[in-house]
Amino acid sequence: MEGLLLYKLIILFMLDRTDYTMTNSMISDFIVGKEYTNVFNLHESLSELIDSDFISTDTIRDTIHYKITNSGEEALSYFENRLPYAIKQDILEYLKAEKINVKNESEIYADYYYNDTNWYTVKCIIKDRRETLIDLRFDVPAKSQAESICNNWRAKSSSIYEYLVNQLWSSEQ
Repeated sequence: MEGLLLYKLIILFMLDRTDYTMTNSMISDFIVGKEYTNVFNLHESLSELIDSDFISTDTIRDTIHYKITNSGEEALSYFENRLPYAIKQDILEYLKAEKINVKNESEIYADYYYNDTNWYTVKCIIKDRRETLIDLRFDVPAKSQAESICNNWRAKSSSIYEYLVNQLWSSEQ
């Protein structure tokens, strides 16, 4: 099997087998760590998958997150049988062993950017599988506030989410 095709199939299979996005370091930890290929071939494969619209990216606080697209799922369905069983098992074992890390890295995140009104827009998100549970966006005047909110979001997100749901669901006025 052609090298780059194998690496692309590994990436697609990894992304298909998790409901969460994966970072470059997560993918690299597996593929380079297992010595399937080197970083150069990995990045070439990722670029080609993005160009082909088989995977999409989101940048969250300077970290690129990858997810498989519908086109990628379709392509994988045609070629998955060309991915050796042993590699599939390696991927599944890696995902199982790293499940908490993969889930936590992509499920709850926050980011900020400088906006047109000279304030910082903070975006705080909680996802459960491929569904967005909450997507909060608000403006703050200082970069330090935006950074602090982003840094605290993961630890406080569950209680904030629960509070908002309870307050909005409550029949009391």
